[in-house]
Amino acid sequence: MAFLRWLGGFVVFFWLLGLLFKIGGGLIHILLVVAAIVFIVDFITGRSR
Repeated sequence: MAFLRWLGGFVVFFWLLGLLFKIGGGLIHILLVVAAIVFIVDFITGRSR
């Protein structure tokens, strides 16, 4: 799951760049939703271990 955390952080970074420079459009927001889902799944599965 460490890879998923890294990937989620990477997606959030590019989402912030998209907000700052007004690039990426809807794709960046879809990627942010995917990153949020990854963090939630990681949180839930990490707690059960």
